[in-house]
Amino acid sequence: MKRVVVIGGGVAGLGAAYRIIRAQAAGHPVDVVVVEKSTRVGGKLATDIVPDPEGGEYVVDGGSDAFVSTKPAVRRIARTLGIEDDIVPARDENKRTLIVKGDRLIELPDGIMMFAPTKLMPLATTSLYSWPGKFRMALDLVIPRKERWAPGESAKDHDETLESFVTRRMGREALDRVAEPLVGGVHASDPTVMSLAATFPEFLEMEQKHGSLIRGFLEQRKAREAMKARQPARPGQKPWSFFNTFVRGMQTLPNAMAAAVGAERIVLGKAVTAVERAGAGWRVVLDDGDAISADGVIVATEAWAGTGIVSGVDPRIAELLAQTPCSSSVTVPMAFREADCPFDKRWHGILVPLVEKRPLLAVTLSSSKWPDRTPDGKVLMRGFIGGPRNQHLVEASDEDLVELTRREIVRMLGMPDDARPVFASVYRWTGGMPQYTLGHLDRVEEIEARTAQIPAFAMAGSAFRGVGIPNCIEGGEKAADKVLRDLGVEHAEDRSSGQRR
Repeated sequence: MKRVVVIGGGVAGLGAAYRIIRAQAAGHPVDVVVVEKSTRVGGKLATDIVPDPEGGEYVVDGGSDAFVSTKPAVRRIARTLGIEDDIVPARDENKRTLIVKGDRLIELPDGIMMFAPTKLMPLATTSLYSWPGKFRMALDLVIPRKERWAPGESAKDHDETLESFVTRRMGREALDRVAEPLVGGVHASDPTVMSLAATFPEFLEMEQKHGSLIRGFLEQRKAREAMKARQPARPGQKPWSFFNTFVRGMQTLPNAMAAAVGAERIVLGKAVTAVERAGAGWRVVLDDGDAISADGVIVATEAWAGTGIVSGVDPRIAELLAQTPCSSSVTVPMAFREADCPFDKRWHGILVPLVEKRPLLAVTLSSSKWPDRTPDGKVLMRGFIGGPRNQHLVEASDEDLVELTRREIVRMLGMPDDARPVFASVYRWTGGMPQYTLGHLDRVEEIEARTAQIPAFAMAGSAFRGVGIPNCIEGGEKAADKVLRDLGVEHAEDRSSGQRR
């Protein structure tokens, strides 16, 4: 029996482990051990069920609260685990997004796709942009491409920062008011160094194909509308939404994956300090001095944690990982009595542009975004702290972070100054967000090339080719496939269905 040790119990590591267990179930002589430094699985998927002092309960996500419909990995895994029916869509009747501008909250205009306007009247009438800013955005229709790519070239060959690209195509206001908080906010990144090819290569590709982002997004919108017309919802079918979650929160997914792997194969509360060669196999050293012998190893940790782990395997890989900056963030959920919340609640979130120089990055109105998250008469929100200019704030005490978040939310929403939360909690994600800066894809390709030459060894996680949940799951599966092949286990699955083929 071949043993693979997976280091990291987030969705990337669990994706790898679940893949290996399915290979075992198919009759292959392979087993897995997952080592996770935390006392729970799930990584940045962390859900708590919080009782309300006055009756009922809250479903509180401290990390990611959703996955997107356009990427199939989560739904595919949920189907194989038997939890697909627990998926619920966002409440799209409330799907407005508000942007902070001075002391006002301005609704993101209808027709804005990512940061490009596709409808004239909402753009003309919004107060989010000045008139010069609106005219500058419209110039995208006539500004020529920066350059034409040669045959065979890709976005990677013509990378630039988010700031450079958006200001070149649509002007400074488009960047400051929408692109930075909406696009850069996904990675909590500094737009002056954020690699577009590594994060949103479709923007660069759209410029090449259409010569204009507005024309490109118009084509996307028409295609989506045509698809909806061709495939109308069937009676009784769940409504479609771009964002989805699980009835009892996002940790439902890693919990189900861990249960399928088996609790007896998961080591919690122990960190890996080193991975060493041991003959034809591996020795995985734990922080308590114990070691696990393995035939294969998959490292699925944050970039900064992986640096120390792999230094004994390949110093160059460790050096490349160390070149990936990682930022920290804090999520602060809190609930208020509805009587203290006299504002219109038909919205999902508030985005705070960096130019506003506020301590919060964003606010999610969880009780309006998702069904059944709060008891009657209560309102659940989440504040986000961090970002490129507020890293110092994440070092504050829990009490100070709660008060800072409460004060900002009260100010933004016009709540009574003395409004106090019924409950509040703090989730810290230290070094949890890798920053895809210029040159990121070159570094990743070198890591992948070097890893390919190391037998029965692979890496996965958000530090490589996507921070989203589906990206991490697929990265874990790809790493498992590589190690299984190296061990002589040919276990192929159709990832669209989860069935072996």
